[in-house]
Amino acid sequence: MTAELTRGQNHPLPGVRLEIRVSAGTPVVAGATLGDENGIIHGVEQVAHPGAPTLPGLEVSRQAAADHRLAVDLDAVPDAVHRVSVLLALPAGGTGPARFGAVAAPFVAVTGLDGDEVASYTITGLEAESAVVALELYRRQGAWKVRAVGQGYAGGLAELFADQKLPQAHRLAASIDEAVASGLARSVPAPPAAAPAHRPDQGTAPGTGTGDSVPPASPYDPQGTPGPGPQGPGQHGARQPYPGGPGEPAPAGQPPAPGTGGPIDYSHPRRQTSAPPPPPPAAPPSEPGRPARPVAGDATGWSMEERLYNQVWGMFEDLARTTAAYRSAVDFADSRMEKELDQVLSDPRNRIGGQGDAAREAARARHGLLVSQAREVLDRDVAQLVAEAEVVEPALPAAFARWDNPVWHAYRVPMEIPMALRLGDLHLPEADRVRIPMLIRLPLERGLWVDSGRSASLDGSFADSHEMRRLGLETAVVHAARLLAVYPAGEFTVHVIDPAGSGAQALAPLVQSGVLAAPPAQGAAGAAEVLARLTQRVDLVQMALRGGAPDALPPGLDTSHQLLIVNDFPHGFDDRAVNQLRYLADEGPAVGVHLMMVADREESAGFGPLLDPLWRSLLRLTPVAEDHLADPWVGHAWTYEPPLVPAGSEVLRQVLAQVAAARRSWGR
Repeated sequence: MTAELTRGQNHPLPGVRLEIRVSAGTPVVAGATLGDENGIIHGVEQVAHPGAPTLPGLEVSRQAAADHRLAVDLDAVPDAVHRVSVLLALPAGGTGPARFGAVAAPFVAVTGLDGDEVASYTITGLEAESAVVALELYRRQGAWKVRAVGQGYAGGLAELFADQKLPQAHRLAASIDEAVASGLARSVPAPPAAAPAHRPDQGTAPGTGTGDSVPPASPYDPQGTPGPGPQGPGQHGARQPYPGGPGEPAPAGQPPAPGTGGPIDYSHPRRQTSAPPPPPPAAPPSEPGRPARPVAGDATGWSMEERLYNQVWGMFEDLARTTAAYRSAVDFADSRMEKELDQVLSDPRNRIGGQGDAAREAARARHGLLVSQAREVLDRDVAQLVAEAEVVEPALPAAFARWDNPVWHAYRVPMEIPMALRLGDLHLPEADRVRIPMLIRLPLERGLWVDSGRSASLDGSFADSHEMRRLGLETAVVHAARLLAVYPAGEFTVHVIDPAGSGAQALAPLVQSGVLAAPPAQGAAGAAEVLARLTQRVDLVQMALRGGAPDALPPGLDTSHQLLIVNDFPHGFDDRAVNQLRYLADEGPAVGVHLMMVADREESAGFGPLLDPLWRSLLRLTPVAEDHLADPWVGHAWTYEPPLVPAGSEVLRQVLAQVAAARRSWGR
């Protein structure tokens, strides 16, 4: 079974004679470097590239191509070599794209000599980079493993080689460019363009209107360029996120670009294509002239999980833009009526008598017509999105599903980490019938702040401070339970700091199921011990990574992802503890340590400027419905609804019981 890796994941290699297959949407340069145990290259003779394609145990292609096959014999590499890094780069100085963000995500697979895939990796998230370290084959206790790296460099090969401590980095990069330029006439052209597809690594995700934004862990990078203007729903597979990209029709009167012929045949059993397969055809319309019935998973993607993920965020973008179009039309109608009324009133003769009244009525009638037409278009689009949500929601996997979804009744502890996690729902007041799942990419790239401050809910009721603290911690427990449920057994550990012990009731599901690493820490001493242990773990992993020896960690160190839940902050915390929390929030996510604060922002204001960086580094969520999130396209105030477990349901305890049993079987 092929292991589909995500960035940072590793997988054992069953043999030493391998083939590395590369598939890209444009001709790329493929190469490899031989590094020591610290990943350092000691000379240009340890780099395989088109100008010097053969090294002991390694052979790469002699030219730029859209598809490559690199031959590797790990038994034949020198004993001093501990890392074989596979690199890809866009040819410099040509007419092709200058950055990976403008092409389909490259696909890299490690196969045996029989052609069976061992591991694969789709390099997503690249933007301005023109060179990337795709994979790394490395020794570990006498055995070889493969790791998905995906480290990109905007400065191209020169910056890549310099990062690997090669003294002649710029000279070598120039010689590679020269060798590639001499062979571009022989390069293999890119595959013909497929239908325009919504790229999962383009676009944006919702952010908060107060400076908090959903992290780039969502599929849509907040720094990305938003797509074109408003469009109707159901077009997730037809957005063009960048001009001139694959699949965009040529302007009228111009011949199509080379290599943009007929559709690509994606039926190859090894799935060696340069872009994800197109979505399956939609169901035929129920009635002539009506739009096709929605189909779950009709977005692009390699797997159904990725298709559903892209479809959900396509729905989010559709709703944002159709609502923006409606609001813009209403604003235009309002301004037009105001201007017409001003013109009527500017003439003193029209202020009295039937002529002025008739003009005012005509202006209001035109205003009503414009608003009704805009509302009709919005209602049509919302109805389509409602129909789509009705088929998508039941098809979602557990990581994306609500707690009342029947998929949880068939829950089993997964073997792999999913690509995203559901943190709640989003909706807009003009389309209250549509609930869009709020999906955040895994692993988390930002911590969470569950704001337990006094808040007015959308129904006008107020919750007192004690009730909000209880709801805040219960919401944090639900988030933690979902994180535990979607990670493989033993790969996610939860710690709790509850200084005053006030959260015993809300924490009962985690405590009683036995999924916590230890009982909740209480008092200042308990909080200090947990914070010291986690900050030390961050320090150790950072030193190992910066030293180029990520596997040289102390024996017994828990390498699973860590989550720290902090309740009732700031009670029981001093300045030192706050600085440790800031350190965990800033440095922890990169090395697998995540922070979830349950606190009242106003009560925490006593720390002053010391707290501001911590507040800004975390994503603010609320235990009650509140409209504090904003999308990056038009800045709509989206209403966030936390993920609630149905009243009386035992689904949370049942899921946690399975997680606890799986952890015990793994000795956790």
